Amino acid sequence: MASHKYFSAVLYAFVFAAFATRAFSSLSPDYYDYSCPNALSTIRSVVEAAVQKEYRMGASLLRLHFHDCFVNGCDGSILLDPSPTIDSEKNARPNFQSARGFEVVDDIKQAVDQACGKPVVSCADILAVAARDSVVALGGPTWEARLGRRDSTTASREAADANIPAPFFNLSELISNFKNHGLDEKDLVVLSGGHTIGYARCTTFRDHIYNDSNINPHFAKELKYICPREGGDFNLAPLDRTAAKFDSAYYADLVHKKGILHSDQELFNGGSTDALVKRYSHNTMAFHKDFAKSMIKMGNIKPLTGSQGEIRVNCRKVN
Repeated sequence: MASHKYFSAVLYAFVFAAFATRAFSSLSPDYYDYSCPNALSTIRSVVEAAVQKEYRMGASLLRLHFHDCFVNGCDGSILLDPSPTIDSEKNARPNFQSARGFEVVDDIKQAVDQACGKPVVSCADILAVAARDSVVALGGPTWEARLGRRDSTTASREAADANIPAPFFNLSELISNFKNHGLDEKDLVVLSGGHTIGYARCTTFRDHIYNDSNINPHFAKELKYICPREGGDFNLAPLDRTAAKFDSAYYADLVHKKGILHSDQELFNGGSTDALVKRYSHNTMAFHKDFAKSMIKMGNIKPLTGSQGEIRVNCRKVN
């Protein structure tokens, strides 16, 4: 009898612990179903309006989520403005004068807090949902975004400089960088496909068009009109030929040596990722399916949950 009671107590403790772990540590697609049923539809409406106004904004919001997750996890740290206690990631090399969409995030936060009646949805979750909704708005796949992240109370410009992959990386550096974040070669190729939308600044591809040999010479010549050897650092070129559509043209461009960035063309340059690039170049459905899976995986990088962090009232500053 005593052993039966002991077993029941142990079983109860195990079940409670499992429930508590799920409740306070796991991300879930239905996290806001009860606390704010209109949260996701509110985010979607603001994102759709922003992308309709300027389709480039879809790529900008997707990039914010990516750059957030690669610096100490998906915690909204990229949104924090500089302050005496915050060494803002906005001033890191990959983000300075190029990361954008912060005003749209402000609009989303204001709208969703009004819909919820109080600050319920974290800024980190806003980035995750806005990235998904941006992809959908430009013709890409949808997925069930896992939610329940909380917001960081710190940021690290140094970590952003060290952890966000650079446009001059070679394949081995890219693979190593993604591996450090728990992502594999397939995730690297799939998530790089986010470059099927948006634009790149001249300063990020100048070396590629003037110094690399693995680029179509006619394509390089066209880009040189946009990006001279000196000056024009902020001139923009589309990352693929259909920059407003979330398709697989990015991969087809790589196969034809028309990658804008050195790091993009490295994915199809006689290395281990060539076969996957070639597959996606003629199979948009496969790309879309795998992109959704990899986005869920990336969104799960070291989230703050439970009592960690906070729910910011203003995404730009700590409470």
